[in-house]
Amino acid sequence: MAVDTVLLKVASRCNLNCRYCYIYHSPDSGWRQQPGRMSIPTIDAVVSRLSQFRKQAECDFAIVLHGGEPLLLGKAKLDRLLSNLRLELGKTTTIAMQTNGVLLDDDHLAILAQTHTLTAVSIDGPSGVNDKYRLDLHNRSSFARTIAAIERLKRHPQNRDFFRGVLAVVDPRSDPVEVYIFFKHLDVPSLDFLFRDGNHDRLPEGKQSFYSTEYGHWMSRIWELYVSDPNPTPIECLDNLVRQLLGKDSKKEGAGETDFGILVVETDGTISKNDTLKNSYDGADQFHEQWSVHTHSILDIAKSEEYRRYRLNQRTQHKACLECPLLRVCGGGMQLHRWSNAAGYDNPSIYCNDQKFLSNCVIKKLKSEIVYA
Repeated sequence: MAVDTVLLKVASRCNLNCRYCYIYHSPDSGWRQQPGRMSIPTIDAVVSRLSQFRKQAECDFAIVLHGGEPLLLGKAKLDRLLSNLRLELGKTTTIAMQTNGVLLDDDHLAILAQTHTLTAVSIDGPSGVNDKYRLDLHNRSSFARTIAAIERLKRHPQNRDFFRGVLAVVDPRSDPVEVYIFFKHLDVPSLDFLFRDGNHDRLPEGKQSFYSTEYGHWMSRIWELYVSDPNPTPIECLDNLVRQLLGKDSKKEGAGETDFGILVVETDGTISKNDTLKNSYDGADQFHEQWSVHTHSILDIAKSEEYRRYRLNQRTQHKACLECPLLRVCGGGMQLHRWSNAAGYDNPSIYCNDQKFLSNCVIKKLKSEIVYA
């Protein structure tokens, strides 16, 4: 069974307190038992295990630095980790980082450029939208510092080699026109949107019920603006949706019928499942086996029966989903969005109706373009 992505939790804490965060505002408490940052022995073990796996595996995989906030690792350790990963894995392996950008300075940029680490920054929109949820630990705005990081990335002479773009979490009560115009003027390489984490027992903010379509309506308005823009910023989730509707495979987790093999390495070296599962219940992301980069090879984990079951559990088995004509497009959605205490993951996604609404808007546009052509 293939491993597509290894998420490195290089810091288990964060310098922001985003209200919708699936780690710090979820039922899970595992982060409290983790060291704040990866130690040098764990960093070296990670590099060794990933190098070993790269030589053994018959597939490519990506490495993503995540958190918490990965820049909390510190510059010396960050340089050690990224430089050694690039040295061991070569130029073709994707190494990436998702950051809130608050700590980003020129020294960080030098490390990221030198190691060709694809970097994306999290920001939700203009200050009024962003600062509703993305405040720091002292309840202060993060907006100006994040914008400064983005501008610093844009000014770097090698930015086209490693600045990937920005990632925004949808607030369906915000004005999609205002948000779209903001990102258009921000002038970044690409943009992506995420729906908020939640499940049938804890609906995300802004969603009234399983049957409501607040997120679908919001994204459909973004779609309308996107396709009418003669020179748009690429929006990854919409491009992926179009790709699927035209018969191609999904390139994004939680969409389509492509299985994604994701392993997470915690700050102590423990290996766990996709960390978004934390939003389901305490310990949902833990394997029964106690695996660690200090004691186990990634190939042995990838060949195990428990990993096989974990990967296949991404696929929905709910009757309504299996009979839905859009299953090939949505794939049943993210696994965490299907959770309920009563039925486990045997539910449609809480975003089922939002996804149908958006997909039908895109289908309508594609059909009109085909007829026009």
